[in-house]
Amino acid sequence: MRVAVVIAARDVAPFIGAAVSSVLGQSHSDLRLTFVDDGSRDDTAAVVGGFADARLRLVRQANLGTSAARNRGALDAGEADALLFLDGDDWLASDAVGRLVQALRRDPAAVAAHAPFAFVGEGATAALPGPLDRRAAPRARDLLPRLVVGNLFANGGHVLIRTAAWRAAGPFSTTLTYGEDWEFWLRLALQGPFASLGGAPALFVRRRAGSKMTLGATLPQTYRPVLEAIHDNAAIAARLGRRRFGRLCRRAEAEFAWTMGRELLRRGQAREAWAPLCRGVFGRPRPFRLALLAMVALRRSS
Repeated sequence: MRVAVVIAARDVAPFIGAAVSSVLGQSHSDLRLTFVDDGSRDDTAAVVGGFADARLRLVRQANLGTSAARNRGALDAGEADALLFLDGDDWLASDAVGRLVQALRRDPAAVAAHAPFAFVGEGATAALPGPLDRRAAPRARDLLPRLVVGNLFANGGHVLIRTAAWRAAGPFSTTLTYGEDWEFWLRLALQGPFASLGGAPALFVRRRAGSKMTLGATLPQTYRPVLEAIHDNAAIAARLGRRRFGRLCRRAEAEFAWTMGRELLRRGQAREAWAPLCRGVFGRPRPFRLALLAMVALRRSS
């Protein structure tokens, strides 16, 4: 199976060497790597250009955003059978692509295959990854209902997509600057089932203080465009039924409120966290959430 890996990134010079090395060192050698430099202002392109490997292509463009850069990289995939989108500050396990390829081979009907991943610290390396926060998306084949409620994937680095399914789903939305990958996974899930893998993490995701995800985690306006794009998707409503789709969308609103509240609480802003935590609890009441809300109430009253 011919695999095209796309890395689209901007200003990741301290990390991009590890990402590129992890791709070129894959046990599955029938691959090519396109790196799209999205208008970097640091030495990112120079680091990538220092790799001497015929499978690597460096593309430079003005800063047009992550989606535009990923889409350009996908167009460079040529006759590849499958695509994988890796973030420039993460890295792959050496057998990641091979394992995902085998999963797709075992399940011809699957539009994509996903594997477990792990969050690591900002300064982690492949040799010294430090503590691993292991995660995995649900192993259900039909992920569409769960994806409406929230993004199940860290990013594209642990998801191998059949190129035909990518084309059918359409490219990443260039009008979204936050949650664009989540909106794409939903359109991909409309094309068919997902294959899943257990076992060791295939992807290692850095938790960076200055990342787009971290910076926007407490701002409601960052979530609104992607929520509206998903809620307005008539194909999802038709597949799931409007009543069920509406219930799932309301759960998604609650999940985002809960995420904002937890991040505000983590930053020590208990008063600001109260309102979004309440929306999250009453949108999806669960024992852990009720207990945390009670703890925050006590903290606010003291």
